Amino acid sequence: MASFRTLDDLGDIAGKVALVRVDLNLPMKDGSATDVTRVEAVKPTILELTEKGAKVLLLAHYGRPKGQRHSTMSTSFVQGDVEEVLGKEIMFIPEVMGPVVEQSIGILRNGDIGLLDNVRFWPGEEANDPEFAKGIAAHGDFYVNDAFSAAHRAHASTEGLAHHLPAYAGRAMEAERKALDAALGNPETPVAAVVGGAKVSTKLDVLENLVGRVQHLIIGGGMANTFLAARGVDVGKSLCEHDLTATANKIMDTADHAGCTVHLPYDVVVAKEFAENPASLRTCNVHEVGPDEMILDVGPQAVEALGDVLKTCRTLVWNGPLGAFETEPFDAATVALARTAAALTQDGSLTSVAGGGDTVAALAHAGVKDDFTFVSTAGGAFLEWMEGKDLPGVSALTA
Repeated sequence: MASFRTLDDLGDIAGKVALVRVDLNLPMKDGSATDVTRVEAVKPTILELTEKGAKVLLLAHYGRPKGQRHSTMSTSFVQGDVEEVLGKEIMFIPEVMGPVVEQSIGILRNGDIGLLDNVRFWPGEEANDPEFAKGIAAHGDFYVNDAFSAAHRAHASTEGLAHHLPAYAGRAMEAERKALDAALGNPETPVAAVVGGAKVSTKLDVLENLVGRVQHLIIGGGMANTFLAARGVDVGKSLCEHDLTATANKIMDTADHAGCTVHLPYDVVVAKEFAENPASLRTCNVHEVGPDEMILDVGPQAVEALGDVLKTCRTLVWNGPLGAFETEPFDAATVALARTAAALTQDGSLTSVAGGGDTVAALAHAGVKDDFTFVSTAGGAFLEWMEGKDLPGVSALTA
């Protein structure tokens, strides 16, 4: 892993101004956040900086204002939720640069926190305009990026600022980077990857990258139906991208040459209608799926075999559910395999890293989110990392 600067590399910062990029794009309802996980993730960084006497200015986006001010997208809407999590009062600053920011810094005491307005109100943010970044940087002594979830964006506040100020990774960014490096950068082998979800088309780059880097590729969800169809299986009315069967075959051939075993379900849970506990529910061999049936989950025999695969592995990367887990009983395979992975992790025999919105929800549903080695809440950034792509916000911090 290329070295990058962290908070451990900071000297005396008392009285200095820290520009800290965080993710405060919180889901809101009736004026309050319904989930403050993102604030909890950056809390250690913010409090460490304040305890060392820095004046902390938080940079964040909220919604998609597309370079224009919107009264309903001000970061002031999340100020109360952030204050509650941090246990500290915050000064809201309705700009990101200029005299208002300068005056506010003069009012802040050492250890105080200011929340700048939505950085995406200015078109220079998403354009990564060097002059815009320079204008923001003029108010800070150093820059900290603790927003891995936005690290795949080359924006002024996620990448540009690192070219104008001494740049450091916050604690959440540091933990994310170390976990991802342990999973695919320099992992203990054998490595298994679980990739699920509805469509192959959304994860082609992920699959093509993984087959050359893992020893076991477990494919679930609607994606598995496309691979089964590519192998000549009649998947009935199942969600399936038949136009991608040639691509699926190519991926499997590449995996074969790379020494990667692709695991597809051989028994499945099917029904004639997608509903909770339908009357037509049954489990069968993949070759016995009726023309009027849909594959909605991986079968119990296949799940048991996949559990045995994980027992032979040292590292696991997980993105996407194995079935339609939001609707019972099509959550069974995801829950069972997640619990096996969690038990192996707790035993110390497996390093498990998971990420992506559906994945986090599925692990929480299985009751094991806290039992994995690391669970990333970054959706797009986690997916692009699995695709093997460069993440500008991370690369900018590399020493």
